[in-house]
Amino acid sequence: MQPRFVGRLGLADAVTVANAGLGFLAAVAATVEPELAARVVLLAAIADGLDGVVARRTGGTPAGEYLDSLADVASFGVAPAFISFVIAREQWGLGGPSLATAAAFCVPALFVAMAVVRLGLYTAYDVGDHRTEGVPSTLAATLLAAAVLAGVESAAVLVGATAAFAYLMVTCIPYPDLFARDAIAMGGVQLLAVLAPTAFGRAFPRLLLGAALAYLLLAPRFYWREGSDARPAAQMEGKRS
Repeated sequence: MQPRFVGRLGLADAVTVANAGLGFLAAVAATVEPELAARVVLLAAIADGLDGVVARRTGGTPAGEYLDSLADVASFGVAPAFISFVIAREQWGLGGPSLATAAAFCVPALFVAMAVVRLGLYTAYDVGDHRTEGVPSTLAATLLAAAVLAGVESAAVLVGATAAFAYLMVTCIPYPDLFARDAIAMGGVQLLAVLAPTAFGRAFPRLLLGAALAYLLLAPRFYWREGSDARPAAQMEGKRS
């Protein structure tokens, strides 16, 4: 008896499923080395963009948009939250009840919960559009992973950023999709940060962190096509069009 997915899922779906697997690997890697986990999260972000490219070239399936959001929960919800938790545990000890212990456990849990809410709303209301409300989970995860690779070591900073993104993911702030040229550039920098995170004084993760921060802060106000509602070609969260 052949598996149920044979003949129902396409090549793009396989890339999406691989993204989910990378999310698990990133969470496991965090228990060994947070920087390795951050690199795997960025690799998952590359896969997240690639599935949209593959879908446009080979065709998507009805399951694609649902698989995409489910995979993103693992790669851009659970994995970055676990990285924050592991770094907080290593620095703060968490030997008994304290404010630090509560923050280390509750903030990452809140991040995962808000990522699920954000992705559920995205699938229900934003798929097929060229903009989305709230900070994309991919962007939040990329910023956290890039910060770790760029040399941000403070647990307080990372847990604070995790808390901020938990809120920002469920706001009504509009974020447009990346233009194709910018998505390719971002993917290239992500790949360099994965392959050579410490080269040239951690230049690639820092460049990625700066670019992602610029998009986070400036995109809602300035990243639009003049005289239109901006309908870019690429997808920040791997939307299937």
